[in-house]
Amino acid sequence: MAADPRPALPDGPIPDPGPMAYLTGEYPKVSHTFIQREVAALRRLGLTIETCTVRRAPTAAIVGPDQQAEAARTFCILDAARNPFTLIAAHLHLIASAPRRWFHTLTLAFRLRPPGLKAFLWQVFYFLEAGILARHLQKRGIVHLHNHFGSSSCSVALLTATMTGLPYSFTMHGPSEFFETPHWRLDEKVARAAFTVAISHFCRSQLMYLSDRRHWDRIRIVHCGIDPARFQPRVTPPEGRPHLAFVGRLDPVKGADLLLDALAALRAAHPDLTASFIGDGPHGAHIRAHAHALGLDGIATFLGAQPEEAVADLLQKSDLLVLPSFAEGVPVVLMEAMATGLPVIASRIAGIPELVRDGENGFLIPAGDTGSLIDAIDRLLADPALRQRMGQAGRATVLADFAIDSEARRLAALFAAQVTTG
Repeated sequence: MAADPRPALPDGPIPDPGPMAYLTGEYPKVSHTFIQREVAALRRLGLTIETCTVRRAPTAAIVGPDQQAEAARTFCILDAARNPFTLIAAHLHLIASAPRRWFHTLTLAFRLRPPGLKAFLWQVFYFLEAGILARHLQKRGIVHLHNHFGSSSCSVALLTATMTGLPYSFTMHGPSEFFETPHWRLDEKVARAAFTVAISHFCRSQLMYLSDRRHWDRIRIVHCGIDPARFQPRVTPPEGRPHLAFVGRLDPVKGADLLLDALAALRAAHPDLTASFIGDGPHGAHIRAHAHALGLDGIATFLGAQPEEAVADLLQKSDLLVLPSFAEGVPVVLMEAMATGLPVIASRIAGIPELVRDGENGFLIPAGDTGSLIDAIDRLLADPALRQRMGQAGRATVLADFAIDSEARRLAALFAAQVTTG
């Protein structure tokens, strides 16, 4: 009988697995606050977590004193690699101490490279970065390496683990890695990981499709989570003009253009409606220009990237949150809005239906269907009692299945079991 993919919530203290390292491509950054939240929860459980990043996030993406402090304590591979002596010394030490591992890792790096000269060069970079990280982990006495995302930083993690003999695991989010599966060799990453974390059943199913069934039992489901205490339900609904919120990157995949089209169409029925957009990104100038072209100046306000406190404040002042994405994992901002007691409107894609139950704690719409989006917004704006019922149901969902302290305990138990059993 196959193991339950969702680890049981452990009772009692969790054994300390020893010093662990967390890696991702850019850490910390405002769009990946959920990783910092997970690290903090694991530290509260008594685990020693050394955070590492391939490169520093841009200054504009490190928002607030908490992220600035976390950035200061995080080891950056590319910072270290800028010193040629550090890079050469790391690899010479690894060759001298474990030559077979080093050459095996070099062979593996070239065997797993995607086709093309550019991909070849990137694979060389990943190998060199892995040597820097491997030496750092050895100096810190790390016993396990965990990575977030299945793309480039996971390639570095796999090579680092092979070079050092350390076990590694990774959390898979999607969806971008699923669009380029031959490039990122998720089959090999799953096969070589001590275990793989999927953030939803949908995410796990995609990994199962891409990997050998021998490894399916080691693909476990641990949700991203939030601290519900930081997103308290509103005592009374906001007064004044109806207001909706959008929180996400200003990137085509998030569907902000669709929301602007819906706002323009809703002006006749809801002339007082306003909206706030938190987030920034490469598509930002286009989206702001689109809002202006639709005559939404003074209706749609763009606030840029903001820390968690500003997101919580916006949710307190809003009537609903809308995220009409074209592709997603399970957006954490939906959890934040639901914990605040807001109904949400989101696309019926990927793992979102595992969080948003259509008609119960929000509405699910077909991705890209502006008409359905307009109807869902109109229905919620016209029915305060429905908004309240959905908001209450949404907070209950988050408390039951998406609270960060509970999810961190599941994850910590996986780490402890792996280190104990090897």
